[in-house]
Amino acid sequence: MNQKPNDETQQSVRVALDARSYDIEIGADLLALAGAHIAPHLKRDRVAIVTDSHVAKHHLQTLQAALTHAGIASTTSIIPAGENSKSFGRLEQLCGWLLDEKIERDDCVIALGGGVIGDLTGFAAAIVRRGLRFIQIPTTLLAQVDSSIGGKTAINAAQGKNLIGAFFQPELVLVDTQVLNTLPARELRAGYAEIVKYGALGNAAFFDWLEANGGDVLAGDAAAQTYAIAESCRSKAGIVARDERESGERALLNLGHTFGHAFEALTGYSNTLLHGEAVALGMVLAFDLSVARGHCAPEDAARLKALLEAAALPVTMTRIGNGNFAADALVGAMAQDKKVKSGKMRFVLVEGLGKSFLTDTVSPADLRAFLIAQGALETTEVSREGQRQ
Repeated sequence: MNQKPNDETQQSVRVALDARSYDIEIGADLLALAGAHIAPHLKRDRVAIVTDSHVAKHHLQTLQAALTHAGIASTTSIIPAGENSKSFGRLEQLCGWLLDEKIERDDCVIALGGGVIGDLTGFAAAIVRRGLRFIQIPTTLLAQVDSSIGGKTAINAAQGKNLIGAFFQPELVLVDTQVLNTLPARELRAGYAEIVKYGALGNAAFFDWLEANGGDVLAGDAAAQTYAIAESCRSKAGIVARDERESGERALLNLGHTFGHAFEALTGYSNTLLHGEAVALGMVLAFDLSVARGHCAPEDAARLKALLEAAALPVTMTRIGNGNFAADALVGAMAQDKKVKSGKMRFVLVEGLGKSFLTDTVSPADLRAFLIAQGALETTEVSREGQRQ
């Protein structure tokens, strides 16, 4: 199968949430046209921009110029890049800055950056003055297809990732495919893992397309990237519209995340393991666990692993850092997952490619045995510090 993607250079996806519905605009050079897209959403011609030190070097000036051209004044907060900025301390500083800048309830806050900026800015917007308005301009592939959509905002806690936050929808999402040209190859691959997720959890035809065309997405082919991003956004928008608060179907979007978040926690949310890399490994483990429990054919698990390996993404825990993960530490980290209900861990498993489901029937003992079979250590003597090296 080697069908060509739709050659349209710009697409729009609607997130249908009644009065809180919004559009995801996807296309090349949208950042340079941001003022025209943002102006209709403003009550007064002033916005606050939140970005990080890395993104600011590449894209802040373009956004500021686009706003100025549209007659919109802006003020900017630049925070340190990296997952460690999703913290109580950084949230407090950002909220204080928004108040100092006299950002009002009807004003818009713009999140210019990847998932960290989107999560942190969205959470601050949700709680400052009991709710500001905000716009997402995601600059990483991962944020463009996942974290900027659906209104999940959060910071991390010592106990785990994204445990403190709020559901708070943006007013608009602007996805400029051209900004991907400034991404390191590793970041692009990490975002690609989230694209694969949509095929694996509920769209087998899209998974087939990725097997034939995924290399073009990673190589920067504009048409392939636009199609893959739009298809991913359509998948997520549909699920969010049906289950905004993750009471059922939306939990399926966490395929691979229960495992992945545990690996992120045990590597200290560091550059040792990017979020998308953790999701890639987590999906492989979710498929392998599904095979072990008789839900999924081994051939489907093998196809997933092959697609991720072709993108140079991790598919075994021994390829992360020094690989010394203790089974008990992983189970403990997974017990803090947001999907835990009535004390039971819940996993997204599969019956095959495109057929996912949620279950709470995996016991801690069974999980521990599975992880050991996958290469985790039986001993609990490995410390977190040892795993971070």
